[in-house]
Amino acid sequence: MSLQLLLDSANITAWEEWIPTGIFKGITTNPTLIRQSKRPCNLQWIKKLAKKANKLNCQQLHLQAWGKSAIDLTECGLALSKLSSSSLNIYVKIPLTIEGCQAAINLTRAGKAITFTACFKSQQILIASTIGATYIAPYLGRINDEGRNGMEELLKMQKTVENINSKTKLLVASIREVSELTNLANHGITTFAISPSIAKALIDVPSTNLAANKFELDASVMLKETNFI
Repeated sequence: MSLQLLLDSANITAWEEWIPTGIFKGITTNPTLIRQSKRPCNLQWIKKLAKKANKLNCQQLHLQAWGKSAIDLTECGLALSKLSSSSLNIYVKIPLTIEGCQAAINLTRAGKAITFTACFKSQQILIASTIGATYIAPYLGRINDEGRNGMEELLKMQKTVENINSKTKLLVASIREVSELTNLANHGITTFAISPSIAKALIDVPSTNLAANKFELDASVMLKETNFI
């Protein structure tokens, strides 16, 4: 599978900045990110987010369902899935809880694509694979915050995916260093959700910027010397 980058943000200004670069296949968001953007976490606002993602030509939009019970999560997930279009695929994000698993079963039986979120241990790969989730999102940085080796845990997850021939793919989130992307990619992990700050660090290479500026300067000088301008 080819590399996929998803922008992890609910900030429309960040969407407008980064999606047109062509780096990202889509967007992931959740209630926490929506709260950070100082917007309401309700269906009315999320409809506006989906409309904006569609306008920006996103191929994927991962939207997190909310609700305390499996029924609530299912109903919310079904409503979110209806925001898809002919060009925008909606993936319903569901937390890996008992209620979340029950909701995920309901949604997959209804033909909806699922992204299990808040994955912290490799054993959770087995659950996502059994239920038939398209993606499972392990939180690399937050695993490290628990005092565990996040990189080691993710490689264990990827090995499990490969060994059981699972169709569920890792969608790595909570990435805090660009080097983590390359290290994981070197071990066959190909799908990542990254913040705007990581996106900037990924593309902002000083030596490249200096070379590009030099090209522009030389082109300008050459044009002046040959009376093209």
